[in-house]
Amino acid sequence: MDLISLDDVNRAADVIEGVAVRTPLLPARWAQERGGDATGDGGLWLKPESLQPIGAFKIRGAYHAIASLPAGRRAAGVIAHSSGNHAQAVAYAARAFSVPCVVVMPNVSAPTKIAATEALGARVVLVEPDQREIVTSELAEAEGYAIIPPYDHPDVIAGQGTVGLEIVADLPIVDVVLVPVGGGGLASGVATAVKALRPSTAVIGVEPELAADAQESLREGRLISWSAERTYRTAADGLRTPTSELTLAHLAARLDGIITVSEDEILDTVGQLARSARLVVEPSGAVSVAGYLHHRSELPPGLTVAVISGGNIDPALLARLVTPAA
Repeated sequence: MDLISLDDVNRAADVIEGVAVRTPLLPARWAQERGGDATGDGGLWLKPESLQPIGAFKIRGAYHAIASLPAGRRAAGVIAHSSGNHAQAVAYAARAFSVPCVVVMPNVSAPTKIAATEALGARVVLVEPDQREIVTSELAEAEGYAIIPPYDHPDVIAGQGTVGLEIVADLPIVDVVLVPVGGGGLASGVATAVKALRPSTAVIGVEPELAADAQESLREGRLISWSAERTYRTAADGLRTPTSELTLAHLAARLDGIITVSEDEILDTVGQLARSARLVVEPSGAVSVAGYLHHRSELPPGLTVAVISGGNIDPALLARLVTPAA
């Protein structure tokens, strides 16, 4: 199976320039008090993709994929299936190109993400979680739309890989990069860029314990998909999606490992990021930082960057998590 290259990521960076925000690296000195830099090995930096126009990294891959379509194919419109952030990203990119957009979303998606997708001009179709790919294919065939996958496409992975380019450019001596793993597109792209530019850097994926299919797949050496009933227990809704053969091939070749975090650790970290870093982060986006705060002993030593993949959280949940338990 062909994997994307650093050249692919560099080309994607040229395409998305001026559309995706070049997010900063923020020092997290407060993390030293939470089991972080106990060995004095450099501490933690945050890459807040929550600052993107749609509140998540997904704009990178979605825009690059739509831009890479032949002009005639793009003009006919696009369709995607997503639990939320990819939905908004495709809707945002489609609006930028002035083309029709339909998004198929699980009927358990966060109301904030459904509303945000509709506000960007997309037509949202709600379905049972295990029916979204089938319905997407049926609608694409019936209406002639081009499917923009959330992660299972080289153009999408290359776009997400631009996160890795920016990390190495801004912090060339980075030792460890922590990245959330759901479908695996972000981790595949980041690992491709970081390993090509700095082979000695460890790229570690982080998954919820309740949706750790990528970790199991890597351990078993084959694609293993957990059921929707199983993965929908996690609050990290953006990480409930299984990997694909394409993303698993990238992860197996370029990722240095995957660790898992508990639900309590994820939610604790969302609150900690709000209080200490002044960042609004969704559970899916917080898993990388949770891995650093709660599982430091499982990680390689050194200067660490945690990718915060998104910040589209229900306001009521955020309000509850910001206030520490008495």
